[in-house]
Amino acid sequence: MTSPASEPSQTALTAEAEVVGQLQQLIRLDSTNFGDGSGPGEAAVAEYVQAQLAEVGIEAERFFTTSGKRSGVYARIAGKNPDRPALLAHGHLDVVPAVGDWQHAPFEAEIHDDMVWGRGAVDMKDGNAILLSTVRAWAKAGVQPDRDIVLLFLPDEEAGGKHGAHWLVDNRPDIFEGVTEAVGEVGGFSFDVSDDIRLYLIETAEKGIRWMQLTATGQAGHGSMLNNRNAVTQLAETVTRIGQHKWPVVVTKTNQALVRELSDAFGLDIDPTDVESVIKIMGPLARMIGASFNNTAQPTMLQAGYKHNVIPEQAHAFIDGRVLPGFEKDFDEQFNALLGPGIERTDLIQDIAIETAFDGATIDLMCASLREADPKARPVPFLMSGGTDAKAFTRLDIRCYGFIPLQLPKDLDFSALFHGVDERVPVDSLKFGARVMDRFLRQC
Repeated sequence: MTSPASEPSQTALTAEAEVVGQLQQLIRLDSTNFGDGSGPGEAAVAEYVQAQLAEVGIEAERFFTTSGKRSGVYARIAGKNPDRPALLAHGHLDVVPAVGDWQHAPFEAEIHDDMVWGRGAVDMKDGNAILLSTVRAWAKAGVQPDRDIVLLFLPDEEAGGKHGAHWLVDNRPDIFEGVTEAVGEVGGFSFDVSDDIRLYLIETAEKGIRWMQLTATGQAGHGSMLNNRNAVTQLAETVTRIGQHKWPVVVTKTNQALVRELSDAFGLDIDPTDVESVIKIMGPLARMIGASFNNTAQPTMLQAGYKHNVIPEQAHAFIDGRVLPGFEKDFDEQFNALLGPGIERTDLIQDIAIETAFDGATIDLMCASLREADPKARPVPFLMSGGTDAKAFTRLDIRCYGFIPLQLPKDLDFSALFHGVDERVPVDSLKFGARVMDRFLRQC
């Protein structure tokens, strides 16, 4: 039998009371990032965040990076012990486009089935709402954290952070003075094992990014004539090879630790190289966790031609490559071997893979904060298949974790909601996140 959860603090109750409304307001401010400089940018939502902080007396700077649309917010909340290193708590304000047939309008933030629906509900305006509600509750109650908390609400994460986190690292070192650790997306969410065990996955590693363009050059001509140098055909053969390639299994330190925890929680003896066995027990998280045991390269876009009866001189494909920590060279060697004759590779966006250990006082406090709110909690490390702004902060030797706590319904396919149609987050999950974040940030 598990013991009951501890009663939340008054500031946690205050944050819980407003976190849903904060998320709704953030979603309704469209900050779609198309990755090409178009779209509304983040200025409107950044202005809202700054105003919400100012309303409770928190001095915050609204900064601009590479244009008037690329905007974010910075604040530093002074801690009781100024000699301690500071903690960075960060979230990104931009969202991916909301295409497809949605059950509920993606920018209306309607509540249905006890969930807030809309683009950004899980990636990651939920995290922004949790952070914003938490520090607002502190300000109202006169609460001070133990050490300095640096708040960053950032632009451009969804396109690699060139106009956001990376720009700040290069141009605003003052923001990061004294910061040694950081928390952001994606981590702290739950996965039910049994009536007595609920895993909470804390991100301690993430893949690197290789966003590439492939170009095939052939001979232009009339579509009705023979042509053995058709660029579209050459490109299609290469894209097919890439899409069907089976990348070898690689077990990182993080996944070794994860599989040990899974084996113990499920009462199984799981071989970490047996990815199918891992996937089998992970339910709706299988697509996310399964992708963390090998490098991947997924074709995502094709561009060719301008008229039905004209064979174009060039054809282009765009590939989303993700690279495990320490295996960048292996990725490049294997990927380049898949390219057909005459196919040119251009790297559009590259970023590092990162990995840190699942230990230390900050991890211990994350675990304690989760267990206090949920006695069934069993925190475990995981390697995320995607990437976050943590890559930029790691350049400053800041130790980064993914920790936006959410206790999720057992039947919710959480990993499908990232960048998916009908993105949504449970109301109770948001309130749980505010409760856990309040305790963690106050005491860290």
